[in-house]
Amino acid sequence: METEKAVLALAALSQPTRLEAFRMLVRHEPEGLAAGDLARLLEVPQNTLSAHLSILSRAGLVTSERHSRSIVYRANLDEFRDVAVFLLRDCCGGRPEVCDPVVETLRSCCSPKRKERSRV
Repeated sequence: METEKAVLALAALSQPTRLEAFRMLVRHEPEGLAAGDLARLLEVPQNTLSAHLSILSRAGLVTSERHSRSIVYRANLDEFRDVAVFLLRDCCGGRPEVCDPVVETLRSCCSPKRKERSRV
C-alpha cells in the first residue's frame, strides 16, 4: 500500500461520525446496511451521512450497491486490512515479540464464539 492511500483512509476515519459509520458497517458484514438504516442507527441526518459515506467511499473503505430504491453500504474489509497491515508491517523491526500483544488481542477478539452444548 502506498503512503498516500493509507493517509487518505486514515483521514477518512479521523472524524467521529465516519469512524462510527465504518464500525457499524463492520458489525453488519457481510450483509451491509441500507443508507437510511445506517442513518437511523447513528442518529445522523441522511444528507449528513451521505457526505460522510462519500468520503469513506473515496478512501476505498466503503462500497455501495443499489438494491431497488435503496443503496446498501458495506465495509471494504480488504482495504481496511491493507491499511492495518501497512501500519503494523514494520512494527517489530525483526523482533516478533514486539507485535505479539497486538496479534494476541486481535486473535482473542476475532476468534469464533464457542456454542454452548444444550443439556438434554
